[in-house]
Amino acid sequence: MNIHALRMKTMNTTRQLFIFGWQQALACIFPVMIFSSLALTQIISLPFLPRYDWLLIIFIGTQWWMVRSGLETRDELKVITLFHIIGLTLEIFKVHMGSWSYPEEGYFKILGVPLYSGFMYASVASYLCQAWRRLHVNLIKWPPFWAVIPLAMAIYGNFFTHHYWFDIRWWLSALVLVVFWRASVSFRVSETHYVMPLTLSFVLIGFFVWVAENIATFFGAWTYPNQGETWHLVGIGKLSSWLLLVIVSFLIVAVLKHIKKE
Repeated sequence: MNIHALRMKTMNTTRQLFIFGWQQALACIFPVMIFSSLALTQIISLPFLPRYDWLLIIFIGTQWWMVRSGLETRDELKVITLFHIIGLTLEIFKVHMGSWSYPEEGYFKILGVPLYSGFMYASVASYLCQAWRRLHVNLIKWPPFWAVIPLAMAIYGNFFTHHYWFDIRWWLSALVLVVFWRASVSFRVSETHYVMPLTLSFVLIGFFVWVAENIATFFGAWTYPNQGETWHLVGIGKLSSWLLLVIVSFLIVAVLKHIKKE
C-alpha cells in the first residue's frame, strides 16, 4: 500500500469514527442531561423545592423538549414511558429491601422513592431507541421470540426473587450466551456497514452504564449502604446487574420494534 492510499484510508477511518461518535453523542443527550443536572443541583442549591423535585421537573422538561424538537419520536417516548414505569417499580422494591436509599427530602416520592428515579432507567431506553434509529441497527440471526420473551421476563424477575430465593444471575448470563451465541447486530455509519456480536454489544453498554452509575452515586442520585458516610466506587460485582439490565432493556426494545413492524 502506497503512502497516498494509506493516508486516504486513515482519513476515511477518522471520518467514520467522528460520525459514529457524533451519532452516539446525539443518542446520549438524555443521559447527559441527567448527569449534568445531578452535578449542577449538587453544587448549586435551587430555591423553593427540594433537589429531588427539581430533578423531576428538569427531566420532564427535557423529555418535552426532545419530542418537541424532533430529537425523539412519539413512539420512542412511549417506550421511554414504559421503561420509567418498569424502573420505578424496581426502585420501590429495592429501596423497600434496603438495597439502596434516597436520603434527601422530596414532595414527589412514592414509598421513599423519588419519581425522578424512573428517568434513569428511561435514559437507557432513550439511548437504545435513538442509537437504533440513527445507526440503522438490524438484528442478524435473532433467536425466536418464544425464547427471547421468557428470558427477558426471567432476568427482570430475578431482580426481585433473588431476595427470597437463589440468585440465578450467572445461570441467566450463561443462558444469554447460549440463546444469542449466533446473533449479531449490524449498524451503518455513513454508507459503511459494520457487524458486531450481540453479546459483545451487551458487555460494552453494560460497562458504560456501570461507569454512569458511579458518576450518579458520586453526585448523590442514590446511596448504597456502604456510601452512607463517604462515597466509594461501586463494586465491579454490580457490573453483572447492569449487564443483565441492559440485556433485558435491549430485548424489550427489540420486541417492541418487531411488533411495530407488524
